[in-house]
Amino acid sequence: MHKIHQKVNDDVCLHREEHGVIHIEAKDLAELHWGMGYCHAMDRGLQMLLTRTLGQGRACECLSDTDEMLAIDVFFRRMNWSGRQEEQLAQLDIETHALVQRYCDGVNAYFKRKIPWELKLLGFRYEPWRVEDVILMTRMIGYINLAQSQGDLERLFIEMVQAGVDDTRLDALFPGALEEVERSLLEQLKLGERIVKNPESWGVLPRAIASNNWVVHGSKTASGKPIMANDPHLEVNRLPSVWCEQILKTPEVSVITANMPGIPGALIGRSQDIAWGATYTFMDAVDSWMEECRDGCFRRGNEFIPFSARREVIQRKKHEAHIVVFYENEHGVLDGDPQVEGLYLTTRWASAESGANSLLAAKEMWEVSTVSEGMAAAGKIETAWNWVFADKHGDIGYQMSGLMPLRTPEWSGFVPAPGWDERYDWKGFADVTNLPRVINPESGYIVTANQDLNHFAELNPINSPMGAYRAHRIEERLEAAKTVDIDLCKDIQNDVFSTQAEEICEFIRTHVPADKDPLKNWDYRYDEGSTAATLFEAIYQELRRAVFGASGLGYNALEELLSETGIFTDFYDHFDRVLFDPDSAWWDGLDPEQVVMHAISNANSAAKRTWGSQNSVTMRHILFGQVMPKFLGFDRGPIPLKGGRATPNQGQIYTSGGRQTCFAPSVRIVTDLSCQDVYTALAGGSTDRRFSTHYVSDLKRWLAGEYKRLKLP
Repeated sequence: MHKIHQKVNDDVCLHREEHGVIHIEAKDLAELHWGMGYCHAMDRGLQMLLTRTLGQGRACECLSDTDEMLAIDVFFRRMNWSGRQEEQLAQLDIETHALVQRYCDGVNAYFKRKIPWELKLLGFRYEPWRVEDVILMTRMIGYINLAQSQGDLERLFIEMVQAGVDDTRLDALFPGALEEVERSLLEQLKLGERIVKNPESWGVLPRAIASNNWVVHGSKTASGKPIMANDPHLEVNRLPSVWCEQILKTPEVSVITANMPGIPGALIGRSQDIAWGATYTFMDAVDSWMEECRDGCFRRGNEFIPFSARREVIQRKKHEAHIVVFYENEHGVLDGDPQVEGLYLTTRWASAESGANSLLAAKEMWEVSTVSEGMAAAGKIETAWNWVFADKHGDIGYQMSGLMPLRTPEWSGFVPAPGWDERYDWKGFADVTNLPRVINPESGYIVTANQDLNHFAELNPINSPMGAYRAHRIEERLEAAKTVDIDLCKDIQNDVFSTQAEEICEFIRTHVPADKDPLKNWDYRYDEGSTAATLFEAIYQELRRAVFGASGLGYNALEELLSETGIFTDFYDHFDRVLFDPDSAWWDGLDPEQVVMHAISNANSAAKRTWGSQNSVTMRHILFGQVMPKFLGFDRGPIPLKGGRATPNQGQIYTSGGRQTCFAPSVRIVTDLSCQDVYTALAGGSTDRRFSTHYVSDLKRWLAGEYKRLKLP
C-alpha cells in the first residue's frame, strides 16, 4: 500500500487506526474538508471518478465505447444532473461554497499526485473536481435504485393497463389508482421506455415492482442514555463498498462517520453530542403527465406550445459521436418524439435540480448538538430519507427529508395526470415541518425500515412503501426487551427471522393437510445452513407464478418481472396482499388447495440446497469485475448472504437491467450515547486499492456479524 504521510500539509495530519479507518485531524473545519477530499481521492479515487463519469453521461468517451455504455450515457444525459446547476451554485452562501470548494481542493491535491492506475490503462484524462461535481453526486445518490424504483412501479401500472389487465385485478394491487385517471387515456399512451421490454411477453391475457435504523430512549436502555443503530441495505456485491468510513477531528469537531466518496460531510455517524442514521423513505417524488403532442408541441388548454429541445452530443472512442435530442417542458422530459402525433409521457423527479440546500444542511450538521437541531438541519436535505437522531441529553427524534410535491387533492401522484389541465401542475413543495416527524414518542423508540410512516404527519408522502415486516420485527424485539443495550442492537441487526414467512406459512397450512406440510418444523429463519428457507422461497415463487401468471399478467411477462427487474423485490407487499387473499380477483378460477399443493410439488427439489449455497453473490470489482483472473483477487466470493427480503438482516438478491444486484446491510453502525464508542462493520474495506491490506479488511468481520470498535477522537 502507498504510504500515508503523517502530515500532508501544514494544517492536516492523517493516520490509520488499527482497523484501517482513516483518521483526519485538521486545524479547522475548512481544512477538515480539504482532508476529507484528499482521503476520498486516496482511498476511493477509482470509485469517485467512475461515478462522476457515469453521472455526466461520458462513459463512451472516457471509459469503454460499447452499445451497453451508450445506453447508460443516454440515460444519464436524459436525467441531466450535470446541467442546470447555475441556480444551485448561486444559492450557496459564501461559507458553504468555501467549504465545498476546499473539499474539491483536497480531492485535486491528491489526484495531482496520482490517479488510479486502472484508469490510466483506459487512457483516462483527469479533469479537476469541482463544486458542480459535488452537486451531481448529491442528485445521483438520491435517485439511482431509490426514487427510480417508484417511477418504475408507476410505469408498470401503465403497462399492465395496456396489456389488458382488468380493472378489478388492478384495483386489488393498486387500490384507488384507476379512480384518478381515465383508462382509455392510458391505453393510448405511446411508451418508449418499458419495464417489460418485450410487449409480446404479456402473452394472451383475458380481456373480460431497503434499510433499517432505530433510536431507543434512555428510559429503555441499560445505560440510561439513548442508543442509535443504522444498517443501510444497499448493493454489496461490488468492491469497494458504497460507504467510506472516516474519523474526523478539529478543535471544535469530533465525528465518526460513514460517508459517500465525492461528497463532503458526515452522512451518517456520531459526534460527541449526537448520533444520526438514515434510510430511504419511498416518498413519491417522481410524477408523470400525459402530453398530447403534434408538430413538436404539447397542448395546454386549446393551444399547442413548442417543447424546449435539448441537444446532447455523446462523444465515443470508437464510433462517430451520438446525438440525441430530449424534449422538455415544466413537467420534465418527454418519453417520445413530439413530431409524431400522439399521447406521450413527461416525467419529473422533484430533486432533479437540487443541491444547494443539501450542501447547506451538510454544513449545519457539523454544529448540531441536539435532536431538534439535527432534525432542522437534516430536514433541509432535498432528497428523500428517513433520519433518526439521539443525543446525549436523552432525546430521540425522527425527521423525513425530501422535496414532496404539493398536488391537487384529487391526485396522489401514482398515476399520470393530464398535462393539459393546469390543476395537475405541482403547487410547490411541502414545508419540512409538515413532513413526517416525531420527538420522544411514548413507545420509547423509533424504527424506520422503508415502511409506511405517513402516520407521523397529516401529509401522505408515501404511497408505495416496502412491507413493514422488518420494522415490526425490530419493534417486537425492542418491546420485548427489559432493557436495550449495544449487544441486543447488534443481535437485531443480524436477525434472520422472517415474520413474512411466518404469515405465508400460516396461509399455506390452511390449504394443505398437516401431514403434507413440508415446512411444519421450520423456525422461519434464513440461516445459511437452512434447507427449509430454500424450500419456502421455491414454494413462494411457484405461488406467484400460479396466481399472477395464470390470471392476468401472463407467464412470460411475469418471468421477466421476476427475473429481470426489482419490481417484485421492492414492492413485494403489494403482491402479497392479493396473493394470499383467495377472495381476490387474481384467484378467479383457481382452487387454493390445488394451487398450494401444486406449488409444493414443483418446489420439492429445492429442499436439497442450503440457503447459503443458493443465496450467494460474488463481490465484483467496479471496473475489473469478471475481467481479471480470479487469483488476482479483484473479485471476492461467492459469499453467502444470510437473511431474506423481510428479515432485519436483509439478504435479497435479484437481477435488474441484466445485472445481478442485491439488498444487504452495506454498513452496520451501533452506538450508545453514554460512551465514546461506535461499533461498525463494513461490507468490504477502507480502500479501492486492490493490493492494499485494507481492500477487504472488514469483510470477514461483516460476514460473521461481528463489529470493530472505533472511539471518538
